[in-house]
Amino acid sequence: MMARRPQSLRIRRERAQALKPILAGRYPGLTVSLDWSTPLELLVATILSAQCTDERVNRVTPALFERYPDASAFADADREELETLIRSTGFYRNKAKNIQGMARMLVADHESRVPADMDELIALPGVARKTANVVLSNAFGRHEGVVVDTHVKRVANRLGLTAETDPVKVERDLMKVLDSADWHAVPWRMILHGRQRCHARKPDCAGCEVRHLCPSADRV
Repeated sequence: MMARRPQSLRIRRERAQALKPILAGRYPGLTVSLDWSTPLELLVATILSAQCTDERVNRVTPALFERYPDASAFADADREELETLIRSTGFYRNKAKNIQGMARMLVADHESRVPADMDELIALPGVARKTANVVLSNAFGRHEGVVVDTHVKRVANRLGLTAETDPVKVERDLMKVLDSADWHAVPWRMILHGRQRCHARKPDCAGCEVRHLCPSADRV
């Protein structure tokens, strides 16, 4: 499935436009499922969500954000205590290292504030384009790219919007087939579709609202 030859850009753009109103009708909300109240909280929660469900992250972050209310608190945190608080999210040692490194850079270089700039965000430890796009779109209303997680990558491939597997290349393809005004909404709805319909192992093709547009329907 992943290696099939991509269709023309025109066909992929037409399919993306046809998908847009259907996905909007099925998933009208655009609120990220992570709980947060500040850009820093969203950045930390997104780092924690790597290879972890948002639900589990949301169970961890209330105590975490109470213990560390700002970048300085994260920067000065006892590493073992921080690891203990986020242990259940998995890969906790690396996540704690990245969160603390990120916070120290915010304190040193950004007046303890999360920057609203792609290049500055991806320079922070633990922050790649996916995390940066989540923060920019949801915390600052800036849509400079497309969020590509495992759901978006899978759904975009099955829908024939890309034949790539590398997240950066998938993002590049989606930015070509989607209008810039849709860079936030459509990928977020693809995430929800991946969670609720287009599952990795057993997709619900029979109940899928976009089955008639999907070249992979009943073949995955």
